[in-house]
Amino acid sequence: MINLLNFSQSQLADYFVSIGEKPFRAKQLMRWIHQFGVTDFSQMTDIAKALREKLAAEAEIVPPAVQTEKISDDGTVKWLIGADAVNSIETVFIPEADRGTLCVSSQVGCALECTFCSTGRQGFNRNLQVSEIIGQVWVANQRLKQRDGYDMLPAGERMISNVVMMGMGEPLANYDNVVTAMQIMLDDSAYGLSRRRVTLSTSGLVPAMDRLKEDCPVALAVSLHAPNDALRDVIVPINRKYPLKELMAACQRYLVKAPRDFVTFEYVMLDGVNDTEEHARQLIALVKNVPCKFNLIPFNPFPSSGYDCSKPHQIRVFRDMLMSAGHVVTIRKTRGEDIDAACGQLAGKVLDKTRRTQKHVPIVSVNE
Repeated sequence: MINLLNFSQSQLADYFVSIGEKPFRAKQLMRWIHQFGVTDFSQMTDIAKALREKLAAEAEIVPPAVQTEKISDDGTVKWLIGADAVNSIETVFIPEADRGTLCVSSQVGCALECTFCSTGRQGFNRNLQVSEIIGQVWVANQRLKQRDGYDMLPAGERMISNVVMMGMGEPLANYDNVVTAMQIMLDDSAYGLSRRRVTLSTSGLVPAMDRLKEDCPVALAVSLHAPNDALRDVIVPINRKYPLKELMAACQRYLVKAPRDFVTFEYVMLDGVNDTEEHARQLIALVKNVPCKFNLIPFNPFPSSGYDCSKPHQIRVFRDMLMSAGHVVTIRKTRGEDIDAACGQLAGKVLDKTRRTQKHVPIVSVNE
């Protein structure tokens, strides 16, 4: 059976043509699936009965299944979602006064081995299908509609106003499926999000960044975490393939078509590793030609991580140095820490094909 949750509107149109139907049916089906959350063809009342029966015979709409739901004291919600019989992923919803942000996963685990990331320590199993990526948005949308207060939202507002591709995995390593899923997020017949409200976070896969600029330019965040190649080679190993000079050039190219006029650089604060005043000076020099803002992320410890979070005073000093150089800087407020839903804590359940959990994981010396 074909799972139609895997298809963008253009792909659905092609599918309808292939079964001898009019392509405009794709828009109708998108609305039923994504706006109304309907998975039963018999309930799609503006589609002819004969077509509904044809669809039921050869296709299906199957969102991923929620295994557990946890709600933090601060209102953050984390869902453990089954990817298959042995693997699961995590999706997080972060409510704020002016927005509701959904953090979406793109892979079962991650192959990039960033040393400070709990997800990376779990190893890697596989890429998620489109239905499993957009299915996280579908599931969260339906779950949130059932919560108290949903009917009180002002007209035109929605519980999920922003999506960030910052969950488990490196989105650009699952390029085609992630782009299709984001196209559905942007589709007015589906979720209707603006490009400014969909953010993709990458560790720096330069060729894929260039492709994204042409195919689906959304807001861009780069997991930077170090101001020089020697340090970044260790804590973000993909830097060995795409060093900082190439990454900064790719950021400049991306901004030509980006919906925002800046790149967000994410920088996890690791005590004694990347948080000194010298690191701040190097960082300022590194980004001097890239319009950007910084999001400083207090490190969220996990067992055997080998790292500690920078001291609050040191984070403030680091922030102030960047701001004195003219940069906009935010310190990310830790959300959902009590349910392991904070940045870098998502782990899910991964049958590790890389056998990384059996390998030694290098830890950076504080003198590095």
